[in-house]
Amino acid sequence: MAEYKIYFKESVEKDFRAIPKKDLRKIIVRIQALANDPRPHGHEKLTGQERYRIRHGHYRIVYSVQDKEFTVWIVKVGHRKDIYR
Repeated sequence: MAEYKIYFKESVEKDFRAIPKKDLRKIIVRIQALANDPRPHGHEKLTGQERYRIRHGHYRIVYSVQDKEFTVWIVKVGHRKDIYR
């Protein structure tokens, strides 16, 4: 299976600033793992959208997958209670 390239929406940088460094390191590792498996065990497709969500503790990572281009776009990262506002 080909490896996917990871891209970040510009607003994700702001999302990262609100996350404590110890949690952020683990979230980055989880995001990097999407390059090998963009639909890991536990992922959920968001209703009415071409986006997916994975959980990491209290945090959620929302992303889209473009299989033809082998890319994953990280759209939003945040605490579970803030992610869908």
